[in-house]
Amino acid sequence: MSDRKAWLLETLHILNGTDTMDASDGFTRLSFTEAEKAVHRQFAVTAEELGLSVRSDEAGNQWALWEADASAPMITLGSHLDTVDNGGGYDGVAGVLTALAAVKQLKDSGYQPKKTIAVICFVFEESARFGVSTIGSKAITGKLDKQAIADVEDRDGVTIREAAKGFGLDWGAIDEAAVPSNRIESFLELHIEQGTVLPDSGCEIGIVHGIACPVRLKVTASGMANHTGTTPMDKRQDAFAAVAPLVQAVQQEAFKRNQEADQQLVATVSTVNLKPNAMNVIPGEVELGIDIRSVDDAAKRNFAAWVKEHCAELESETGVNIDVSTLVNNDSVMLDDPIREKLLNVSRDLGYRTLEMNSGAGHDVMNMQAKWPSGLVFIPCKDGISHHPAEFASMEDIDRGVQVLAAFLKSEAGGEN
Repeated sequence: MSDRKAWLLETLHILNGTDTMDASDGFTRLSFTEAEKAVHRQFAVTAEELGLSVRSDEAGNQWALWEADASAPMITLGSHLDTVDNGGGYDGVAGVLTALAAVKQLKDSGYQPKKTIAVICFVFEESARFGVSTIGSKAITGKLDKQAIADVEDRDGVTIREAAKGFGLDWGAIDEAAVPSNRIESFLELHIEQGTVLPDSGCEIGIVHGIACPVRLKVTASGMANHTGTTPMDKRQDAFAAVAPLVQAVQQEAFKRNQEADQQLVATVSTVNLKPNAMNVIPGEVELGIDIRSVDDAAKRNFAAWVKEHCAELESETGVNIDVSTLVNNDSVMLDDPIREKLLNVSRDLGYRTLEMNSGAGHDVMNMQAKWPSGLVFIPCKDGISHHPAEFASMEDIDRGVQVLAAFLKSEAGGEN
């Protein structure tokens, strides 16, 4: 193993707070917990060893600065270190690792930037603990609505406000993390793909065009709970039986629409809450959650309208009331065209098989793009597995990502060797 890849592996371990990536239960570093804080401390130590100046902002994000002209806007890059429950050690971590590695490579080569380069280690990216995501990047961009989320609770009844205090933050000052527009020139994030588009296409690097933010629906079927043994079949109002055909219909309709669409759509019935959920009671109420994504906003909203029409038909057929409400209706995020073109050219100039593609998952970069020109680089992950202990990215793929970031930084931050 080369010295460069050995450093990557050692630092991957450090940023995961482990001495091996072979963890059968994966990694659990939920947002605003001591586990997340511990790896943020590891990030700070590693960045300082590289000669970077490290500070924490009011939201808990860590900033590692390679300081140059203080009057010039910064070139920024980075990702997050928190995880889902029993997640992998590459989602988020790969972006932080490659950002630090790109800076290290440039420093080792004798390069001196004219603009400050900042590696950002975002806090609280994942929604696993509170059902709320990307708090750190929202705070930086001024998009954080702290009043709306302050009292959201985790499974143990701890609110976000309380968790922030336990993390060492002043909730009243968290929005002071917002950075003025003129302080940042651009932002770049690297992430594992979390899918199989890259390997399926034979490519080594993906440059993302758009992020498919979701439309999310809650479907509630309200029937009549009754005894399973004594209620005749023709006298029932079984909420589950009434709404169950929707699950298969959503999948079939998504397949059908994709046969004729330029931009692919995905639709998933991904949650179910059945009441009273007892073996001897007919289901009286069922809630289904449906997640619909495409970079084509019209397509996903048309699909949501179809869901509502289909539910009206099921209601008419069964006599069970079926209500559909919209939980989330977000526009997709298109990343900066000039940065995307630069990244495509950089990657191809390095000799990498490069694909322009879209992202079906959200990342901190989508918030940063709302305020500054931003780009997203994908590297492959084994079998497309993510948010799982089996998540894996090879040192070779991680190193290719480093080379893309380093070349981009060199072209954007000016300076010379």
